[in-house]
Amino acid sequence: MVLTRDFKDTIKDRVARDPAFREELLKEGIECLLTGDVDTGKAVLRDFINATIGFDALGTATERSPKSLMRMFGPKGNPQARNLFEIIARLQEHEGIHLKIHTVR
Repeated sequence: MVLTRDFKDTIKDRVARDPAFREELLKEGIECLLTGDVDTGKAVLRDFINATIGFDALGTATERSPKSLMRMFGPKGNPQARNLFEIIARLQEHEGIHLKIHTVR
């Protein structure tokens, strides 16, 4: 499903004004990856990146081409674990947060 411009604008506006929503969006993307829903995780992280740091600044931070990063998080993208974890680390750094994993039974 292709997202409409209105939806993307809505997400970007909410991310800009609501730090808690921004943090939850990042957490949701990572949780999706950890539970094996890679496609959804990439899509959520792509929306998060677009609404926050942007691919140009993320490319500078990771020393990677913004186009390469966009492909990684695209529907057919398959980022290597090393790249994915570096990107997650940079996103946490940009947000000034440190996510921790805990066990739930």
